[in-house]
Amino acid sequence: MNERKKPPKRLSAFTLIELMVVIVILGILAAFVVPRLTKRPEDARVTKAKLEISNLEQALELYYLDNGMYPTTEQGLAALIEKPQTGDVPQGWKEGGYLVKGRLANDPWGNPYVYVSPGIHNTDFDLCSLGKDGQEGGDEYDADITNWE
Repeated sequence: MNERKKPPKRLSAFTLIELMVVIVILGILAAFVVPRLTKRPEDARVTKAKLEISNLEQALELYYLDNGMYPTTEQGLAALIEKPQTGDVPQGWKEGGYLVKGRLANDPWGNPYVYVSPGIHNTDFDLCSLGKDGQEGGDEYDADITNWE
């Protein structure tokens, strides 16, 4: 009885060139995708700052309705959470304040919002975040986010 030997199974594997082509393709994809993903958090911070400025504007309008005036620059945005004791003390100040959570948050980059009343750009008040760099002016994410533009 003649037993036939089966030829050994051929192992299938990737060649070095195939692996290098895949690595190059992944590198090219990463070069396009990673920068877009890293900008997303900054885009979200800009959007959050715009929303918070809008919310502060609404709180300031409620303050005005109750008191017939806006807080002065000296009283600042703190007047939305505590009754001012300096300057023109508001008589109709709402107990509990004008902000839902009862606290004044900084902008998404950790800097306080800038409040000026009467405003330079608006008649009533100016409100802004100085952006990522925390300084006036700037481009892209360092640009100021304001209630007058």
